Amino acid sequence: MKSIKEIVVLSGKGGTGKTTITASLAKLMNDKVIVDSDVDAADMFILLDPEIMESNEFKGKSVAVIDQDKCTGCNRCRELCNFNAVEMKDNKYSVNEFMCDGCNLCAIECPVQAIDMEEQIVGEWYRSKTDFGTMIHAKLKPGAENSGNLVTMVKHQARRNAEDNSINHILIDGPPGIGCPVTSSLSGADFTIIVTEPSLSGVHDLERIYSLADSFNVSAGIVINKFDINPRLTDKIIWYAEDKHIPVIGIIPFDDCIVNALMNKETPVERSDCGHIKEIIKKIHQYAISEIGE
Repeated sequence: MKSIKEIVVLSGKGGTGKTTITASLAKLMNDKVIVDSDVDAADMFILLDPEIMESNEFKGKSVAVIDQDKCTGCNRCRELCNFNAVEMKDNKYSVNEFMCDGCNLCAIECPVQAIDMEEQIVGEWYRSKTDFGTMIHAKLKPGAENSGNLVTMVKHQARRNAEDNSINHILIDGPPGIGCPVTSSLSGADFTIIVTEPSLSGVHDLERIYSLADSFNVSAGIVINKFDINPRLTDKIIWYAEDKHIPVIGIIPFDDCIVNALMNKETPVERSDCGHIKEIIKKIHQYAISEIGE
């Protein structure tokens, strides 16, 4: 079996069309496991309509929990907590799980061993079936931490699935921005498609996300979406790409057919009125595959 190759689709900001392009590629590409690593705001499932086959809990950091039957109300935990996580109400002590940093100091110092550290379930990850292949995805609970670790878990499960089924490619819909989930998505990737748009924030965030990809030594290609809404900034993106020697592998116009497709939970490659868009995305697909190999 060949080594498994990863293509990750990223954007420096949300709303550039990253997920639309990834879902379109998923419907064009054979021999792949699909991954949605935008665990904070997963929405790939809207376009791919997965059937969940397996669901698993994901545990994050441990937080302190006070046993009310053992607690003597000595106030020691509250005095020691640097995060102001210990609260008192009706003469009972409790720990605010959102403020607790999991440092374990209160549990160590409690004179009556009334405090235990308990792992928190902060999300779930899923193995699902779609008409276009297996999809590994996840959902982090609102306000929960460890999104980077959950992305790592999702990618690990995708690679296991690819190995077990002799699949050579992993296609990843990454999260926007440059934070921990993005670095986890980039780690181990072979090629990244950076989706941008001709807006001031789009240009600025393109520069940030490319700098991050470059620091991981991941080769990149740029897709300019809605290029015709601001030709001047589109030119600026092209000049930036030329200066950095980054290939522009797709230039997509703003088109009502894409809006209509999304309103019907479809991708542009499925609609007859989006034939010209499909041809552009096919070329993006062909370029990415040529970079990583069949």
